[in-house]
Order: sequence, then structure tokens, then C-alpha cells
Amino acid sequence: MTNETGRYGTAIPGPGRTTSGRAVRRGTAVVVGLLAFLTSTTPASATVASGSEAVSVVTPRLPAPAGPHPVGTVSLHLKDTSRSDPWVPAVKVRELMVSVWYPAVGRSGRRAPYMTVQESEALIRGEGITDLPPGILGEARTNAFLGARPAGRRHGLPLVVLSPGFIRSRKTLTALAEELASRGYVVAGIDHTYESRGTSFPDGRFTTCVACEVDHEEGFGEKAVAVRAADVSFVLDELTGPRPKWAGASLIDPTRIAMAGHSLGGASSLAAMVKDDRVRAGIDMDGNTYAPIPQEGLARPFMFLASQGHTPGGGSPAWDRDWKLLTGWKRWLTVTGAEHSSFTDLIPLADQLGVPHDGELSGTRSLKITREYVLAFLDRHLRGRPQPLLDAPSPRYPEVKHCSPPASTCS
Repeated sequence: MTNETGRYGTAIPGPGRTTSGRAVRRGTAVVVGLLAFLTSTTPASATVASGSEAVSVVTPRLPAPAGPHPVGTVSLHLKDTSRSDPWVPAVKVRELMVSVWYPAVGRSGRRAPYMTVQESEALIRGEGITDLPPGILGEARTNAFLGARPAGRRHGLPLVVLSPGFIRSRKTLTALAEELASRGYVVAGIDHTYESRGTSFPDGRFTTCVACEVDHEEGFGEKAVAVRAADVSFVLDELTGPRPKWAGASLIDPTRIAMAGHSLGGASSLAAMVKDDRVRAGIDMDGNTYAPIPQEGLARPFMFLASQGHTPGGGSPAWDRDWKLLTGWKRWLTVTGAEHSSFTDLIPLADQLGVPHDGELSGTRSLKITREYVLAFLDRHLRGRPQPLLDAPSPRYPEVKHCSPPASTCS
């Protein structure tokens, strides 16, 4: 099983990895594992069209979140009229699709699908898979209820922004988003238009990965994180401004906002913090960084959460550089046995069929670690709750190593 990695993911080559720009879009075996999961034994079934035939498959769902709250979700179509699209300048308005997950009053309504049929088709065809119905992922389900009534008090819920890896949909961080929402957070996952395999819009339009045509060019990483940082600031305006676009926006506490991302999305967390001081804390999950930090440093909390090869002094020069300029609370954690995609939904789903991948860590375990450490970071810095899990190695999670960049060691 290969990885969606390269110049815009982790900087560390390894089994199935390469540092070429084009390689960032390669993740075929991970996707095959996910698709194979769709035919595994789960409680419900569905029929998906494949050409002129109807194929009977079983409807999958992501692992359930562990928090006490039911989870609701809505999709927002947002338009930034202040700028043209950076990837397609002829488009004079930057449009984004954003998923919002949140604690809900109850479990009512329809379960949210994992992605649209068109998004599924773009993903499968983009990976060159020909032996499965291309729209099959459109039948997958999550644990969130579409349009469920939000729960909480006015300005009582912290907000977390999630940004996916390059070519990946916001939907690939759904398992993490549902966990955070079940714990009382509002979560906004952004599809960065023209950077994913495909994004569906409510009016039937469908955008594809225009940025993939220039990802080999010099300066692409710097441009990409700057674009995403601008997207994040716009989304914050739309959710916390005077005329918010989500009906439940009054529940958000605009003084408690953090961001986390995977791969290029993780790099964008740092870029967003540099650009917008509303983002109080950030997490980079296995993404090589590009945004320059001011020489006076960045004093807000930040955490690197990495696969096993991403160690201080061991091939992560951007992280080594940035670590010195992070002057506030900070952690560098590596997860033994994890691969680049272990911080997303793809490995946990693939593992349910026993599909091999580069990581030695099971998908169930990697999802547990990702959820627990991201939650601990957010609870500490947005809710002020002590988190011993972040202070020293834990016997509950011996795979997670605390790294000391000055000594180039992890233990």
C-alpha cells in the first residue's frame, strides 16, 4: 500500500514513498483498501450502478465517535467575492464547500453520506481503478445526522478548522471531525477548491484538481499554503462575523479557535496561524511546512504529530527550522508504526479487510491515537484543562514518542 506523500506531504522517503511532486497524488492501494471495505460485512446494504449493471454492496460507516454528544452535520457553499480564484483566475469569485460538524440535540434525520457520487467517481477514476463501480463511495455513511438541531449555549463551543492533504477531500478527516464534535466542539472541514480530485457544489457544478497541473513548479508549496490560509480566514469570517452563514454559528466562541490539518493541510495550519491571530493554536499532522515564521517567532501553541520517519535532525529540515521559531508551548510527537495516511480515515477503513499498507500500526490504533492526542491538545489550549498525556510518554500509548529537537532524540 502506497502513500499520498511527497513534496507536499512528509519529507521522509520510505517504503512506497517518493519525494517527487507528482507522487503526492499517489495513494492507489490505500484507496483500494477503502473500496474493498465497501464489500465487507456491515449491517446495511445498498445497490450501486456500474455501467448497465447494478452491483449489490454493503453500506459501510466510519468507526463511531466516543464522546457523549450525538453529532450533526451540514454543508455550506461559501463565496468570497473579494478575490478571484487563485488556481483559475478567470473565475472572479473564490467558492468553497465546507462541512460543519457539531454536537446535536439528538439522533434524528438521515445519516450523512461519506461523499457524493461524483466525488467518488473522481477519486476512483483518478486512481485508475477500473474493476469497481466508480460511484460506490457515494453510498458510504458516517455517524453524523444531516441537519440535526445543534446543542449548546451561546458562545459556548470552541471551533476547530480541519484542512485535508493535497488532492484529498475534506471528507477524509471525517472520523476525527465526528470525534471532536461528539466531545463538544464545532468543526469546520474545508475543501480547497481546485486542489482535490473533485468537489461537488449544490447547483450541480463539479470542480477538479487544476492545481495538480502545476504542483511540480517551483514555489507551489508556498503558494498552496498561502491560498489555504486565505481560505481559512474567509471561513472564520463567514462563521463568526456579523452575518454568519451557519444557523448555529451563535454557539461558537470566537475567542477559542484552533486549526489542525493533514499533510499539506497541516502545513497550512502554520500558515493560517501566521496570517490570522484568531487561530489560537495549531496542529500539523505529517505535513512538510512552507510558510515563513517571522523572525520574532510565533508564541501560540503548536504541535507536530508525525509518522515514524519524521524525526528531529532526521530529514525534516522545515520542521527543524520552524521549531526554533515556535516560542510558545510546543510538542513534536512521532508515532511508531504509523504511515503518512494513518492520521486520516483511509487506513482504518482499509484495515477492516486486512489490506496491507506501509504502516505497522493498525488503522484502529492509529485512529485512536490521532483522536486522543488531537483532543488532548485542544482541551488543553481551548478549554484550559490539564493534559498529562501531552507532558510525558504514556504507558497507554507507547507508540507515541516525545521528541527533543535540540538533542535530536525521541523517547
